Amino acid sequence: MNEPRLEVRGLSVRFGGFRALHEMSWSVAAGQILGIIGPNGAGKSTCFNAATNMVAHTGRILLGGEDVTDLPAHRLAGRGLHRTFQQNAFFGGIPVVENMTGALLDSTGTPLLVSVLLPWVEYRRRRVALSRAREILLRFGVPEALHGLPPASLPYGTQRMLSIALAYAEGARVLLLDEPAAGLGGPDMERLSAMLVALRAEGIAIVLIEHHMDLVMELADYLVVLDQGETLAEGAPAQVQGDPRVLEAYLGRAA
Repeated sequence: MNEPRLEVRGLSVRFGGFRALHEMSWSVAAGQILGIIGPNGAGKSTCFNAATNMVAHTGRILLGGEDVTDLPAHRLAGRGLHRTFQQNAFFGGIPVVENMTGALLDSTGTPLLVSVLLPWVEYRRRRVALSRAREILLRFGVPEALHGLPPASLPYGTQRMLSIALAYAEGARVLLLDEPAAGLGGPDMERLSAMLVALRAEGIAIVLIEHHMDLVMELADYLVVLDQGETLAEGAPAQVQGDPRVLEAYLGRAA
């Protein structure tokens, strides 16, 4: 079995007297999809917030075997741990392609002094970034005709794919996707499924929070089921699907 690319051990979160997450542990390896399921309020998004050091927590986080528990969230992103949110997050006042170019700045940006003294270097790097941005957008199903539009004018399904493209950006080694299929159906769901399969084949480690059981059961290599901030069950999809506790608490309700 491959070594975990991301591992959380004993993750716990409290908001005042409320226990949002208790002693949760899981791991995901390169080229693997881990599904995290459970009802609203089970602690799934809190788990993502804790795993990316966006909320105070106890427990440990290991990225590529290195303890990164004390690193700020932006430093984790720089090491390849990227995420999406339940709601689409864009810079609404600039075109789609500029949103994508901005997501690439860490790898293509130019130091201020170089920009001032050697402007042609900045211009060349800007052209490289723009070309790469268009390439990624096309790969994630955002047609070139939409690249100059503001994100809010895109069809909803395309907005969801844009969110994943922005999270993927450059250097992603682990992708945490928070309900990417929310509001999708038909061809949009098929495109999302195909993209997740392609990212897994690329060697990206994917952690997927999702309420669409068909998508999770089809794609996930391993599942963790949350209930009131605690792990209720975990295992291969077929194993979890047959767990009486899961059938009673979640899958039965979803049906």
